[in-house]
Amino acid sequence: MRKSALLSFEQMMARIGEIVESLEDSDLPLEKSIDLYEEGMKLIKETRTYLSEAEKRIKIINEEDKIEETDI
Repeated sequence: MRKSALLSFEQMMARIGEIVESLEDSDLPLEKSIDLYEEGMKLIKETRTYLSEAEKRIKIINEEDKIEETDI
C-alpha cells in the first residue's frame, strides 16, 4: 500500500506544502532534493485524482437532485 493512500486529501496538501518549503531551502543535498521532488510529484498526482473523483461525485449528486426536482 502506498504511503499516500493512508493520507487524507488535507494531509497530502500539507505534505506538499512541507516539501515545497524544504525544496526552497538551498542547503539540501541534491539527492534529498530529488527525493522530495519525486514525493511531491506523486502526491500532486494523487491529489488531482482525488479532486477528479470528488468532481465526478458532485456531478452525480447534482444530476440526481435534478431528477428529483423534476419528479416533484
